[in-house]
Amino acid sequence: MLLIEIPVAILLGLSLAIRGWGRPEDQSGAPTMDWVPVLWLGGFTLGVLIIAIVFLLSAHPYAGAVQLLIAAIALSFTMTACHEEYERAHPPPLPTCPTRAGTPCTSPDSATDR
Repeated sequence: MLLIEIPVAILLGLSLAIRGWGRPEDQSGAPTMDWVPVLWLGGFTLGVLIIAIVFLLSAHPYAGAVQLLIAAIALSFTMTACHEEYERAHPPPLPTCPTRAGTPCTSPDSATDR
């Protein structure tokens, strides 16, 4: 089972990495949260966890323990992807400008300050 999971994990990682290449970083407004990486990694984690339970119930404790370890690692990747997507979708607010009360600071631009 481990020999099947390794290529699946590599393919999953490559597809998620390639998917992020075309993402424009300069969007106006807040971007929406992208759930695809979270769902793909969560599905992989769930599959590994099911395999671990099958191994544990079929009297293969060492194989089940290895699968549980892989599931824990996959869960950490899933939670990291979820956190990164949340942070990307919810950027921190701009600090308030001390010269103009209550308005957010922007980059200095001579055309807008007139």
